[in-house]
Amino acid sequence: MLNPLSAFVKQRRKLLQLSQPDLAAKAGVGLRFVRELEQGKATLRLDKVNLVLRLFGHELAPAPLDRTHLIQEA
Repeated sequence: MLNPLSAFVKQRRKLLQLSQPDLAAKAGVGLRFVRELEQGKATLRLDKVNLVLRLFGHELAPAPLDRTHLIQEA
């Protein structure tokens, strides 16, 4: 199942008409890493994720969570 990050990377890669090997080469990461990123692997090195995201003009950053559902469940 794709998570928002993996879906974003896959969508941007296709938008730029890059193959997975092309993206890996341009970002300076391995092909296996790109495949795992696009498949939604839960454990990835954040520095490498940012190498890929920088190609699209983005980076990982803290984002606030909607905690209202957590309060209601308690």
